[in-house]
Amino acid sequence: MLLRPQKEAGKSVTSINKANVLNYSMVFWDEVFEEISKEYPEIETYSYLVDAAAMHMITNPNRFEVVVTSNLFGDILTDLGAALTGGIGHAAGEYPFMFEPVHGSALDISGKGIANPLAAIWSASQIFDYLGFGDIGNDILRIMQEMMVDKSVFTPDLGGNAKTVEVGNQFVELLSVN
Repeated sequence: MLLRPQKEAGKSVTSINKANVLNYSMVFWDEVFEEISKEYPEIETYSYLVDAAAMHMITNPNRFEVVVTSNLFGDILTDLGAALTGGIGHAAGEYPFMFEPVHGSALDISGKGIANPLAAIWSASQIFDYLGFGDIGNDILRIMQEMMVDKSVFTPDLGGNAKTVEVGNQFVELLSVN
């Protein structure tokens, strides 16, 4: 586990997990995080267990720039971060930033493969912008706009009949063409 030293903001991504308890899924998460991080050597990476991350968010939130984590831990930590700034309605601030699509539990569509992935994709655009890769962030937004204008691959919430994976595949196809 790498601990982030006290220093000025730069380019860093911190993975938060609970690999010491969830020894299959979170160990795999760590392996993927480490593998992907090798593709971006200019970005410092750190890893924390979720309980340590929660403590650091309270005692020294400036140590975090971009955080990647599972939905479970992300939900908990974003609410914690929002509480630190005055409540969920006041989650935006100078630091720490949170890149999370707003959602509910959506039990009515759970397991049906029809959740709309565009908000999560938009969050990725914001991360690229924040890390200084605005050209990639802009490409993501442009492709999303193309999809919204085209209207041919929409999940039911937008009046279509596409599955989540179909919308994701359409996005990836358009991204690879551009």
